Amino acid sequence: MSSKKPSAGDYIDARCTKCRVISNHTIIAMVEDKVVRVQCNTCGGAHNYRAPKAEKPEKVVKPRATAAAKTAKAARTARSKAVVLEQEQWLSASQDADPAKAVPYRMDGTYKVKSWISHPTFGFGLVVSVVPNKVEILFQDGKKLLRCGN
Repeated sequence: MSSKKPSAGDYIDARCTKCRVISNHTIIAMVEDKVVRVQCNTCGGAHNYRAPKAEKPEKVVKPRATAAAKTAKAARTARSKAVVLEQEQWLSASQDADPAKAVPYRMDGTYKVKSWISHPTFGFGLVVSVVPNKVEILFQDGKKLLRCGN
């Protein structure tokens, strides 16, 4: 690299406002030792000097577990544990159940805890809890919260 100070008439790389690229320019005006105005050698446009941005080295992205990923993993673990518990609960409850005695599910029906129902889509299920206008039923494929007349 030469340590020569730039002067009017010299060539310099700059960001062209017309071309929108870094290209070769001719220095038109200087204030003391500072380049202030240039003319693009490609398009001929004159504009204030804009130094080319220094190229940043590419960052190597290291995979790391973020707080959101940790939370999501904990949620998946909790859900999988809940699914296993529901399956175990279903197996223990359905062993001594009689599907013939199950009441058909109706949205306007009333249900009691530990009663068996028959749903047209989900099948045979056990009423786990009853809250106003809703009933939680344990089916073979998991718990469902359904509307009811309670």
